[in-house]
Amino acid sequence: MKTKTQKIVTASMLAALCCVATMIIKIPSPLKGYLNLGDCVVLLSGWLLGPAYGFAAAGIGSALADVFSGYVVYAPATFIIKGIMALITYFCFKGMHNKLGNTTSRIIGGILAEIEMILGYFVFEGFMYGFAPSVVNIPANAVQGVAGLIIGLILVKIFEKSKMF
Repeated sequence: MKTKTQKIVTASMLAALCCVATMIIKIPSPLKGYLNLGDCVVLLSGWLLGPAYGFAAAGIGSALADVFSGYVVYAPATFIIKGIMALITYFCFKGMHNKLGNTTSRIIGGILAEIEMILGYFVFEGFMYGFAPSVVNIPANAVQGVAGLIIGLILVKIFEKSKMF
């Protein structure tokens, strides 16, 4: 990617895709949240856009999905949690891909990002509902994380082959 305008347009498109992917399939979780496919685009944003634009695309797209879906109370936490996920994926990939290869570094970064997501929502929901009840969402968020990582890895391979990035 070359120009700032191209990065802004791509980040905007990934934010929109993240919002749609989050909203298209919503499976209610025990504590008023929901499972979704948005994590694959969150990870993709970090891998493809870098720290600033990746954070913005992942955070804005995910938070907008919360707002549009009636989960407004989750939107600020989602913005931060999903934005940090993109940062983790970017920095892990950047720091490890020369030694471990692209796929391995993406898997490690994706796992760390998904762990951050699980812990982030655990803490957020812990303050909202109590920490004992918020434990019930950990398995559901883990399933979402695994699906997001698998689909994200497939998507990044497709984007790499397209030579867009």
